[in-house]
Amino acid sequence: QVQLVESGGGLVQAGGSLRLSCAASGIIVSINTMGWFRQAPGKQRELVATITSTYGTNYADSVTGRFTISRNNAKNTVYLQMNSLKPEDTAVYYCRALTYNQNPYWGQGTQVTVFS
Repeated sequence: QVQLVESGGGLVQAGGSLRLSCAASGIIVSINTMGWFRQAPGKQRELVATITSTYGTNYADSVTGRFTISRNNAKNTVYLQMNSLKPEDTAVYYCRALTYNQNPYWGQGTQVTVFS
């Protein structure tokens, strides 16, 4: 199995930046796509960004141009650089790893709060 440990969440002023990190351990050779999801209170969990094992990326329309997902396969780590943060970005952010057999693994979630 895969274990995911996130870091980098916190409180930030609108317009500021945060970088989230997610370190994977366990059977990491099985990981294909990694990504970030977020869930605000009372709302559906939504995809923020994904990155494949060959570094192809995909972003939600709401974050395109502001967020950048990247991964360092040597360090088994995925990152989410968040710039120009808005209050509506406030949510719990979850790291997800997807294996080549389409099995998902989730991190514990980290709170991101953006204030005006």
